[in-house]
Amino acid sequence: MKTKGKGISALIFSVVVILIGLTAYIGAYGLEIGGYRVKSFGDVIKRGLDLQGGISILSEVKDTNISKGDKESKIERTMGLLEARINPNGVSEIAITKEGTNRIRIDIPGEFDLKKVEDKVTKPGTLKFEGPDKSEILTGNDVKDATAVLDQNGKPIITLKLNTEGAKKFAAATAKFIGQPIAIYMDDKLVTNPTVNAVITDGNAIIEGSKSFEEAKADANMIKSGALPVTLTTVSTKVVGPTLGATALPNSIKAGLIGIGIVLLFMMIYYRVPGILADIALILYAVLVLIAFVLLDVTLSLSGIAAFLLTVGMAVDANILIFERMKEELKSGKSIRSALDAGFHRALSSILDSQITTIIAGVVLYWLGSGPVKGFALTLIIGCIINLFTALTVTRFLVKLAANMGWFNKEWTIGTFWVVGIKRG
Repeated sequence: MKTKGKGISALIFSVVVILIGLTAYIGAYGLEIGGYRVKSFGDVIKRGLDLQGGISILSEVKDTNISKGDKESKIERTMGLLEARINPNGVSEIAITKEGTNRIRIDIPGEFDLKKVEDKVTKPGTLKFEGPDKSEILTGNDVKDATAVLDQNGKPIITLKLNTEGAKKFAAATAKFIGQPIAIYMDDKLVTNPTVNAVITDGNAIIEGSKSFEEAKADANMIKSGALPVTLTTVSTKVVGPTLGATALPNSIKAGLIGIGIVLLFMMIYYRVPGILADIALILYAVLVLIAFVLLDVTLSLSGIAAFLLTVGMAVDANILIFERMKEELKSGKSIRSALDAGFHRALSSILDSQITTIIAGVVLYWLGSGPVKGFALTLIIGCIINLFTALTVTRFLVKLAANMGWFNKEWTIGTFWVVGIKRG
């Protein structure tokens, strides 16, 4: 029975290690099977401005005669309109965040035309609905909302909602120009040119003719962006060149790999078999953190990489606490199994204290910080949460399997230069 249990533990251990190794390999290099490609972490994780270059603009609300409550709502709307204006197709990895009470930061990785972006940010924008006789029908101030949807036949359309004043103007215009086109311009650029098919009196219209849903979405965002509700002025700009960004990423990865490699080697030499098991759990930890980045759509920056490496150190520290407690139990004369259980139990409070206090600090940094500070804090929080799982669950599981396989029956296997008289069992 004992041999059978040892064999089952060996099988489970082998399967777990193979799965962790395979996941890590796919995450690092990707995989292609039957024409279907699983992308590597490097392909799917978004990179921040400092890793791939781009533009960062800090803008400030110029208006001073706005009440506090009204200002917050207008700034939130302005951020949404800037998103639609700068990223009409929704495919660019831009970040628009509020800083303080009246500033907005816009980070656009991969973009290097500063004047073009500044114009989009600071220019109030002029949206105009123009009749076939060149008369102005509506402006951006008359538009309440514009949304791209699919109709009952699956065709892309834009639903247009006007405010009360705009509805009155549009009712008169659609009655006058029925059967004729009404052109929609943004800063003298034609957005769309739909034909009036009916008189619209309730301020709710449908714009047809989009070739695809992406085109309808881009046009809807352009119409909705209209005029910004506040006036913005540029406070500061920063351009990170593509060469600097391209250099930062490989150097950061190299530094991270060297650091993690030294840690893995130290654990293996100093703690022997438990160190090897901790290394396996640490590799799984790194993979899970990167998977979390993908699922949570995290944009990785240099500060995020720094936080990730910091949490790797914390993950190692959790394992060291466990192993040192185990050695203390072995010194007291307990059997290996008893020492394993007692080691995890006695290290639990210290691990929880360190991780939870770090999570609290991360939450505070995320709540009060901005830009790189937020990225650092988010990575720190994710790392600590996953660390609790790998240290208290995965490492313990692997250690128990190793104990069942008899890997701890000799002193040298656990690096116990200071432990004598180990009791087996």
